[in-house]
Amino acid sequence: MKLGVFTALFAGLTLDQVIEKVTAAGLDAVEIGTGAYPGAAHIDVEDLLSSKAKAKAYKRKLADAGLTISALSCHGNPLHPDKAFAKDHDEVFRKTVRVAELLGVGVVNTFSGCPGDSEGSKVPNWITCAWPPDFLKALDWQWEKKVIPYWTRAGKFAKDHGVRVALESHPGFAVYNVETALKLRRAVGKQIGVNFDPSHLFWQGVDVPAAIHALGDAIFHFHAKDVALDRNNARLNGVIDAKSYTRMTERSWLFRTVGWGHGAGDWAEIMSALRLVGYDHVVSIEHEDALASVDEGLANAVKFLRPLILKEQPAEAWWV
Repeated sequence: MKLGVFTALFAGLTLDQVIEKVTAAGLDAVEIGTGAYPGAAHIDVEDLLSSKAKAKAYKRKLADAGLTISALSCHGNPLHPDKAFAKDHDEVFRKTVRVAELLGVGVVNTFSGCPGDSEGSKVPNWITCAWPPDFLKALDWQWEKKVIPYWTRAGKFAKDHGVRVALESHPGFAVYNVETALKLRRAVGKQIGVNFDPSHLFWQGVDVPAAIHALGDAIFHFHAKDVALDRNNARLNGVIDAKSYTRMTERSWLFRTVGWGHGAGDWAEIMSALRLVGYDHVVSIEHEDALASVDEGLANAVKFLRPLILKEQPAEAWWV
């Protein structure tokens, strides 16, 4: 495995400045945002699509610095009930797939999206309760009329361009855990997999290594991000927390730099689980820790993860 970073945390820097930061940190790979929620600070998708030579030069610039691209990321909501919003995010996704093909990047990361609860909806409706029965009717409608049809088409588009789609299991969207990820994969096909981010599973009470084993070869990409639970707030209000991330002392959980929510033993178990299911791609650091600066958060993540990443292939079992 290689160690990389999602460059969205460097949105205020140029690509050359990002390369300088990433290489100074001793990282091997970058995950590049191409639009929608992550923005596209470090790539001009339209420019690269207009010229194979420009796409080649972009890829060479990174390669000359010793870097590979682990994924292109366009996390968005192409199922949004606002048709203009959904169209914009769908177009970003399709352009990202096309530029990924040009750059030889095999994985595009995004969200599954979340529709409303009817054709007349104005905002997404993430349904998490089975009663009253209206909720289950709406949930069935979402999957049958919106989620599966969209990803059937989008998955075929990606496959036609030689790209796999890694959906990040994220509360607020149709795919938010192992069960929903596998449900969509069974319905749509193996071109759809997962960008596995433990942080979104930790606070839901998921056993992360068990989830990795259950997903197996459906894991196309991996985010290194942690969560810390505030036990006092969680005891009072549970873990479903819709308060702003800025109200840090009041929330039941917060995103943290790896190691600041779960210890080295937990993360070693996670890395081992990834190896056992055959994942041998990039561990991409995603820094969203409001208690740490960008530079210190990244430095701490690299220092924490480096001893846990098994880069070499395992030895023969000589003791057997």
